[in-house]
Amino acid sequence: MTVVYLVLFFVYGLVFGSFFNVVGLRVPKKESIMTPPSHCSSCGRRLQVLDLIPVLSYIFLGGKCRTCGNRISLIYPLMEFVTGVLFAYSFFRFGWSPELIVALLLVSLLVMITVSDIAYMIIPDKVVLPFAVLFLVLRFFIPLEPWWDSLLGGVVGFGVLYLIAVLSKGGMGGGDIKLFLVIGFAVGTVDTLLTLFLASFIGSIVGIVILKKTGKGRKTPVPFGPSIAIAALIAYFWGSSFVDWYGNLFQ
Repeated sequence: MTVVYLVLFFVYGLVFGSFFNVVGLRVPKKESIMTPPSHCSSCGRRLQVLDLIPVLSYIFLGGKCRTCGNRISLIYPLMEFVTGVLFAYSFFRFGWSPELIVALLLVSLLVMITVSDIAYMIIPDKVVLPFAVLFLVLRFFIPLEPWWDSLLGGVVGFGVLYLIAVLSKGGMGGGDIKLFLVIGFAVGTVDTLLTLFLASFIGSIVGIVILKKTGKGRKTPVPFGPSIAIAALIAYFWGSSFVDWYGNLFQ
C-alpha cells in the first residue's frame, strides 16, 4: 500500500508542479493564474488536454510546440518532475504525520520561487508572504522542538540576510531576505543557518559556472533563489545528518 501512496503523491506532484510553473511565470508579471488558459508563449495557441499532461506531453512533442514548432522551455517538465519526486519523498519521509503538511507546502513554495527567479530574477512578495503567514500559523499547531525555534529561525533568517544586504549595499535582494524569513519559520534556527551556508556554497559554484559559460563580467547578476531552494530542502530533510557528518570530519 505504501508504494501505491508514493505513486499517487508523485502523480499529485506532477500535476501541482505544472500549476506551480504557471504561478512562478505569471505572478511576477502581475497576470492572472486562471486566465487566459495555458497557451504557447510563442504563437499564443491555446493548449489542449494532450498538451497539458505533465512531463509526458513534453516528451511526446519532442520539446516543441505542435503548431509553431518553437522550443518549449525545459523548465516546465523539469519542475513538474522535481515536484513529483519531492512530493513522493515527503510522504516517504513523514507518512501521514502532520509534518507532511509542512513538507508539501515548503516544496511548493520553493518550486514556485525557483521558477520565477530563473525566469525573471524576481522572488515575488505575492508568493512568499502568504507562505510566511501559513508557516507561522502551522508551527503553532505543528511545533518544532522547542516550540519557539520557528520564531527564532524567522528572526535569524531575516536578520542575517538583511545585515548582509546592508553591508553589501544591495548585494542581496529583498526577495531573498523575505524568503529566509519564511524558511526560518518552517525549519528553525539551526537549519536556517545551514541553509544559508549551503546556499552560499551552491550559489558560488553556480555563479562561477554561469560566468565561465557566458563570458560575462563578475558583476553580472545570477539568480540566488534556486540555490536557496536546494539548500533549504537539504537542510529540512537531511539537516541533522549533514551536521553530524560535518562534525565527524573534525574528530
